[in-house]
Amino acid sequence: MRAPKNVPLTILLAAVAFVLYTLFGYPLVLALLARRSRNPILREWQPRRVSILLPVRNGEDLIRAKLRSILALDYPSDLIEILVASDGSTDGTEAAVREFEECGVRLFTIPPSGKAVALNTLMDQAGGEILFFTDVRQKLAPDSLRNLIANFADPSVGVVSGELVILDTEGREDDRVGLYWQYEKWLRKRLSRIDSLPGATGCIYAMRRELAGPLPPDCLLDDVYLPMTAFFRGRRLVLDETAKAYDTATSHETEFWRKVRTQAGVYQLLGSFPQLLGSQNRMWIHFVSHKLARLLLPFALLAIAVTSFWLPAPWAMLALLAQAAFYGAALADPWLPSWLRRISSPIRTFVTMMAAALCASSILFLPASTFWTSPTAVSRPHA
Repeated sequence: MRAPKNVPLTILLAAVAFVLYTLFGYPLVLALLARRSRNPILREWQPRRVSILLPVRNGEDLIRAKLRSILALDYPSDLIEILVASDGSTDGTEAAVREFEECGVRLFTIPPSGKAVALNTLMDQAGGEILFFTDVRQKLAPDSLRNLIANFADPSVGVVSGELVILDTEGREDDRVGLYWQYEKWLRKRLSRIDSLPGATGCIYAMRRELAGPLPPDCLLDDVYLPMTAFFRGRRLVLDETAKAYDTATSHETEFWRKVRTQAGVYQLLGSFPQLLGSQNRMWIHFVSHKLARLLLPFALLAIAVTSFWLPAPWAMLALLAQAAFYGAALADPWLPSWLRRISSPIRTFVTMMAAALCASSILFLPASTFWTSPTAVSRPHA
């Protein structure tokens, strides 16, 4: 059956406009809004009692270095409690944690139940005014906790996120992390300046204890769900760039499955917080343009590919060739010379993100637990 003459062209133009707005139009709007924003944060060092929450599963190779990093924090030791939950670990994680009991580290063991249940266990035991969430992989800068806590001098702040820095093998900031991560950090800085982030960096964020509620057992994005509970109680979710955690880059395959889980978590989040799309969300335009639009981008790209066949000659052939070259550059990126990869690597990252978003839509049919297990990371530590 032949499609009506103008319908494919209308769909194609609408899809192109949507892609251009999401990738270029919204960042421009965000930049203009951030420039005009007058919403500063009061930062002042005021010591507060902090509970450090560290969930882990099978992290024997990482846990000692992580606990040393926590113990080295430049923060009054009498105002810190360190709580570790072993989520069904089958290696030497628990024995390693017990080596630090004399330093005040408390270990809680639970059957394998998932990160959300591990965090709920720790939150139930926490006695601090502030909860500090971190993961086992990343090293913390000594001043990171102190810098986060300074933001709570502002009564409007409910959650403070630090910044994750990716290091190379020499311990220097890795300049190969790509345009995507730089782009993402650029967006986050401006969202924080306007009002609030759409979530936190999972390995380094803090929130007021009274704002934290229990996580659903199958929650995929604890670092978005918990901050959202604070946001919808009228508090701000802000970024402090001076509070840093350090990690090394993971493989492309591992990173792909992490992105799938993250994007699936956004679908899940919409079910938990439908008000994200309503007037109760004072940042709704940013959520729609930043988070929801990314879920829809791969479908817009598919619409462009399909409707290109209905373009009149020679435009159909030109459009299809341009798309073939674009996706071909992503596939060929690992084998291209370095000078060409300056162009192909950002394309590969973008295409990977789109593939991950497309795969993430399967959460509409699959249980959430599926997204914690990837073909390359069956027993990865919580990270």
